Amino acid sequence: MITAGNLRKAFGAVVAVDDVSFTAPDGAVTGMLGPNGAGKTTALRMVSGLMKPDSGTITVDGREVAQDADAARRRLGVLPDTHGLYPRLTAREHILYFGRLHGINGAELDMRAGRLMEWLGMQDIASRRVEGFSRGERTKVALARAVIHDPPNVILDEPTNGLDVMSTRAVREFIRRLRAEGRAVLFSSHIMQEVSALCDTIVIISHGRVVAEGTPDDIRRQSGRENLEDAFVALAGVEEKELPQ
Repeated sequence: MITAGNLRKAFGAVVAVDDVSFTAPDGAVTGMLGPNGAGKTTALRMVSGLMKPDSGTITVDGREVAQDADAARRRLGVLPDTHGLYPRLTAREHILYFGRLHGINGAELDMRAGRLMEWLGMQDIASRRVEGFSRGERTKVALARAVIHDPPNVILDEPTNGLDVMSTRAVREFIRRLRAEGRAVLFSSHIMQEVSALCDTIVIISHGRVVAEGTPDDIRRQSGRENLEDAFVALAGVEEKELPQ
């Protein structure tokens, strides 16, 4: 379980995250929604330990990130908004390399890597160098790399952004598998259909603050809208521009 309490992060005079609190429980998918610049990625970077908050607390399975960052990180799998793959390594080499960094070796590592590549449909690209991969293929490699150490908590920053239909389906099914295994999944997305289909809980952030939280049905009730996209627009305070006549 991931908990964040009263997180704040400013960059000079710009407050990116302002008193944000939420919980991502085990065995559930928690979606973080917000307009561009709302503070979603900054919040996820703080939770994953990539950025230090100015104030507030973050715990991962009871381990406070500020006090024991290494222990917290070992219980996290993170897919950042930029994947940072090594172009000359193959897909399999990426996964094995990160497995060894986590202290996994031998038959156990081979078994885990093979299972992940099967689940993500990577058999055809396993022995190819990443240079020249499509965005969907790169995302699959980064996702397998992020969870090779079998973390109980997974953070995904817009995992299906820019993917084709088949890659999107593979990633969504993988997220469902993670939830079924009892993991806490925290992810951000701009795709309302995806959020509605996957999320048990939604946290809406606008101007660096949490403006709504609950199940998709709760969000609809809070906004008085039947459509989730309309509910998001209303609660996030996003202005809709009229098209010219």
